[in-house]
Amino acid sequence: MISLLAVDDIEEGTSRGLEVNNLYLFVVKKDEQITLYFNRCPHLGTPLEWEEDRFLDADGALIQCSTHGALFRIEDGQCLAGPCQGKYLQAVPFIIEQGIIMVEDRQLRPPRPE
Repeated sequence: MISLLAVDDIEEGTSRGLEVNNLYLFVVKKDEQITLYFNRCPHLGTPLEWEEDRFLDADGALIQCSTHGALFRIEDGQCLAGPCQGKYLQAVPFIIEQGIIMVEDRQLRPPRPE
C-alpha cells in the first residue's frame, strides 16, 4: 500500500494535486467525502488544474478542466458540460486507514486513453 496523505491535511471544499510513481492524481474533499482521480481530462488528456491544487470551479461545486472549461461532478467524475460530455474522469480506488488515504500499487495504472 502507498500512503498518499492524511484526510485532515485536506480542507473541506478543496482539492489537492499529488504525484505518485510518476503519475498525477488529485483528491477532493467535499461534504466530508473524499474522491480520488487521475489528473487527466478525458477529452485531450491534459491536466485539469487551473493553478497548483485548484481543480474546482469558483463555487467549489464541480471539478473544472482548465483547457476547455469542462465541468465534472465531484462524486463520480461524470462530465456534465463541455467537449467530453457524458465521459468520466478515471477514479482511483483507495482506502482510508487510520486517517490516511492509501492506494494499492496495482491501482496506479496510467489512465486509459479515450
